[in-house]
Amino acid sequence: MTQTQGSPIGVNSELLNGLEWRCIGPPRGGRVVAVAGDPVNPAVFYFGACAGGVWKTYDGGTYWENVSDGFFETASVGAIDVSTADPNVIYAGMGEACIRIDVTHGDGVYRSTDAGKSWQNMGLKDTRHISRVRTHPQNADLVYVAALGHAFGPNSERGIFRSSNGGRDWEHVLFKSEDAGAADLSIDPNNPRNLFASIWQTRRSFWNLSSGGPDSGLWRTTDGGDTWEDISGNPGLPEGPLGRIGVAVSPAQAGRVYATIEAKDCGIYRSDDNGDTWELMSDDRDLQGRPWYYQHIFADPQDANTCWILSYGAWKSIDGGKTFTQVTTPHGDNHDIWIDPNNTQRIIEGNDGGACVSYNGGDTFSTIYNQLTSQFYHLTTDDRFPYRVYGTQQDNSAISVPSRTVKGAIPWGDCYTVGSSESGYIALHPDDPNIVVSGAVGSSPGGGGNMLRYDHNTGQVRIITVWPELNTGYGAENMKYRFQWTYPIQFSPHNPDVLYATGNIVFRSTDQGSSWEPISPDLTRNDPTKMQPSGGPVTLDTSGAETYCTIFAFVESAHEAGVFWAGSDDGLVNISRDGGDTWTNITPPTLPEWSQIAAIELSPHDPATAYVAATKYKLDDTRPLLYRTTDYGASWSKIINGIPEDDFTRSIREDPNQAGLLFVGTETSLYVSFNDGDSWQKFKANLPVVPFYDLLIKDDDLIAATHGRSFWILDDLSQVRQLAVDLSGESVHLLKPGTKVRLGAPFGGRRPSGGKNYQLSLGAAVTYTESKNSSGETVRKFLDAGQNPPGGLRVNYYLAEAPESEATLTFMDSEGNKIKTFSSAELENEDERHDARVATAAGLNHFDWNLRYPPANRVPGDKTTEDSIIGPLSPPGAYSVRFTVGDESQTQSFDLVKNPNVEATQEDFDAQFAMLLQLRDKVSETHDNINRLRSARTQVAEWAKRAEDSAAEEAVSASADALKQQFTDIESELIQTEYRGARDRLTLPVKLNAKLLGLVPVVAAADFRPPQQTYEVFAQYTEELDAQFQALQSVIDNELSEFENLLAELQIPTIVPRTTP
Repeated sequence: MTQTQGSPIGVNSELLNGLEWRCIGPPRGGRVVAVAGDPVNPAVFYFGACAGGVWKTYDGGTYWENVSDGFFETASVGAIDVSTADPNVIYAGMGEACIRIDVTHGDGVYRSTDAGKSWQNMGLKDTRHISRVRTHPQNADLVYVAALGHAFGPNSERGIFRSSNGGRDWEHVLFKSEDAGAADLSIDPNNPRNLFASIWQTRRSFWNLSSGGPDSGLWRTTDGGDTWEDISGNPGLPEGPLGRIGVAVSPAQAGRVYATIEAKDCGIYRSDDNGDTWELMSDDRDLQGRPWYYQHIFADPQDANTCWILSYGAWKSIDGGKTFTQVTTPHGDNHDIWIDPNNTQRIIEGNDGGACVSYNGGDTFSTIYNQLTSQFYHLTTDDRFPYRVYGTQQDNSAISVPSRTVKGAIPWGDCYTVGSSESGYIALHPDDPNIVVSGAVGSSPGGGGNMLRYDHNTGQVRIITVWPELNTGYGAENMKYRFQWTYPIQFSPHNPDVLYATGNIVFRSTDQGSSWEPISPDLTRNDPTKMQPSGGPVTLDTSGAETYCTIFAFVESAHEAGVFWAGSDDGLVNISRDGGDTWTNITPPTLPEWSQIAAIELSPHDPATAYVAATKYKLDDTRPLLYRTTDYGASWSKIINGIPEDDFTRSIREDPNQAGLLFVGTETSLYVSFNDGDSWQKFKANLPVVPFYDLLIKDDDLIAATHGRSFWILDDLSQVRQLAVDLSGESVHLLKPGTKVRLGAPFGGRRPSGGKNYQLSLGAAVTYTESKNSSGETVRKFLDAGQNPPGGLRVNYYLAEAPESEATLTFMDSEGNKIKTFSSAELENEDERHDARVATAAGLNHFDWNLRYPPANRVPGDKTTEDSIIGPLSPPGAYSVRFTVGDESQTQSFDLVKNPNVEATQEDFDAQFAMLLQLRDKVSETHDNINRLRSARTQVAEWAKRAEDSAAEEAVSASADALKQQFTDIESELIQTEYRGARDRLTLPVKLNAKLLGLVPVVAAADFRPPQQTYEVFAQYTEELDAQFQALQSVIDNELSEFENLLAELQIPTIVPRTTP
């Protein structure tokens, strides 16, 4: 075993970070356990995503925007509180305390003092999981934090913390033990010195979740936290051991406190004497399901008899907790609610599908299909164009999302479910992308290791579980086969009829799941002590999430049929090179025992080379674990240089086009290596801080399945490869653009009007905001849809420093003829002022060319055609771009190729382009003549004015009036001069220039040869226009010439001094 030290990386991180990723969605919410509302502004609410940061709505949940990106260093928000004393002050406690199988940790407390515009970390970083933040109702600087602490091991930074100076300093005011932390905290708004806290003894590992023990209990302070009293044994409360407890002080009645308690005698308890004595109000088991995951109780701020229980469902009592009625929410698994203390009809609720707002007390809620916070486990793609991305979303379904659309954005309506699978791997039949197989543990019937086969042609879902035996209530030791929450599924790269799935052994099917055969022995440690029923000592919880000693990573070599690599969740790596007949343990010798083999990546370039990503984080060890072998596992090198020691590894991929270019996803970031893993650097760019569960490279795009921020795509990996060069001696460097697929612009866009804008394209409605970046480029940010790639060609270029001279980008056709030049300089020409400018900041810049030739010439001030004067889209072909700065110039070629879905030939594209050029040039000729006409008419009027008050006034005026009328008669045929706004389009006759432009979309709307009738109509317009041009020329040659002669004969003065303007 060797550990690489790493050679210096020749890629400046700032260059990498100049590249841009895009989120494709879906806009379907992920889990939320933290919500809050602005106590003053009724339209403003906040939620903290379980793995996606803090989000804010300014319009009552219609749209949400992330406000923590760029500030947070972890993704999980466990608690959020908006100060009632100063709504600009917000506290976010990081790391959720609903510690399910996919829980991710936090890094303490963040505070904002400007309503979420900026944030500062205030410490308590080792708390890792925070359940509540409570702010004093009259003092925004006095704040309490309920910290659960490490979920996977003991630590001391847990319990209740207090700060009197906004988090700059903390007091540890309640601590029970290193094994128990705070699960809830409630403050009495009428007497803020009274607080109740629950302490929960809990521990999670790979194979078990323990909830409850002697350190669990209910605590009270009456002096603001200076001293605390354990009231777990007070009269009326259940006997221990106690598990998780939720507690809520009623603001509506002094002394009333509600609690929901996990115990043998579990139920809803109430005290009316500030916790001195208690009474069991309800033992309804529907309110107590999975207590370690829920146990959330809330008191109505105005009605002492009204309280809420959030569990599988949302439940409301109006009789003091005796009976409850279920309230329908947009999604199940409910965790948090905020009720406006001044208007109890106004609430926000958080559940495992997102956050939703109600203004009628919960009768109806806002949608959860406007939140880009989906939590994905694994992904795959199909081979269509554009390709679609498939994944399994936690607490939702498997889904198919397009990588791009022709609609300008990727709306929710273009996504579709492909089965109810929330947890597992997902695989597509190699010959039929309509057949999708996915793991569905926890989200479908079918026994342990649930597996679904979805057929998009019929919409039917078959259950093809390897061994459909129901095992709930038992430990894994009693199971015939053990399947993990996210067990691997793969179609053979050599035979599309062969499907693999793994439990503790490897299974193969040759009939798409109708039958299965084992092809391996047990490839795990098979330790019975780690196969007991999960849960206890109070409540068992055998959902299958903690099933252990299973195969967690599996792949068949694309190089060699029958070569299998398997990695287990208990730390073993095995290989078979004979179709599964024999297996060899090739576990890296230095891999820590009981590590989870998270991913195995086989090199696309060498059959003997593989990479392993592993983790031991569920045993409280967050070190990254990466290994490389080049000899089928006979020897291994550890390759973690450059990855922080506390950022554990989840996924790894190698670029299929460049050996040794690797990408790794960790719990918070993405990393890249240009030297086969010898050294790593963070690939931040515009990515959010989020867990990166899976990576895939498709059609030279890098795709990330994040567990909290949906899918992200980096288009064109060739740009990353080109950065792996030494630029130290270059002042200018132009990267070669990747091949661009030619797609037309969508219909339905509207001229932005500021604020939120709405685009209706081919039936898809999406909402966006617009802003200008540093180069003057207009950037759209979609609020309820995924982002398409740039519509044109993206050109990346490097500048060692910002140049003093002008920088230009010139695009040329295959013959080197200039199409258009763009500049960094301020331009006077009106058409060019509409163009984006060439950015010249030091570092990596980009420019998006819209692939269009220059537009037609304009008529200044004309509103009838301002939106339609665009240049023709370049046809498929070979092109080049030249980047010039001062005396330095570099040129790169690129190809523009047709959409593979269209039937048009190159001859069709050429004919279309030729027609569009003819139209453009005829429009330019028309507008040039209009401008010429108007210039002449203006000068005639000026000369007539000079003749005023002279003997020649009458003769000049008469001739000028006649001449101006001739110009106006011609003008009225060419252009509508009475147009003042959009409403005039249907009330004023259309003129020849607008008629001509009306042919452009007929020709350009799709990739087809122009219809014959367009040539005929164009010929008609040309004839009519030419007649007007000839008439204009005749007036200029004759009547205007006569007028000039008249002016000369009458000796009209050039300058006429006047006493009045």
